[in-house]
Amino acid sequence: MERFKSRARRLRESQTSAEAKLWQALRNRQLARWKFRRQHPVDRYVVDFVTLDGKLIIEVDGVTHSSPSEIERDEARTKVLEACGFLVIRVSNTDVYENLEGVLELIQTSLRFE
Repeated sequence: MERFKSRARRLRESQTSAEAKLWQALRNRQLARWKFRRQHPVDRYVVDFVTLDGKLIIEVDGVTHSSPSEIERDEARTKVLEACGFLVIRVSNTDVYENLEGVLELIQTSLRFE
């Protein structure tokens, strides 16, 4: 478990600019009342953002997630996270940069139906 905590800590320190932008909108319960964590260990993965109460994981994907092998890896990861009881939504860096309001709306809609 300590291995995951140190990895999560490193990822928080080196977040992408898209992750930083989304975090500014999610932190301090700014999105409705939901408490989000960033770079948080879930099962054997460290997820970008999670609300434990809402059972929702948000993954922010860059261009490296478009190759066939990465798509396959992401699908396997999603299945494991869903088996832990979470809904997983994926948004692209471009979505965060160009349509942050739409991303936040998608997150809120996903939380409402939990």
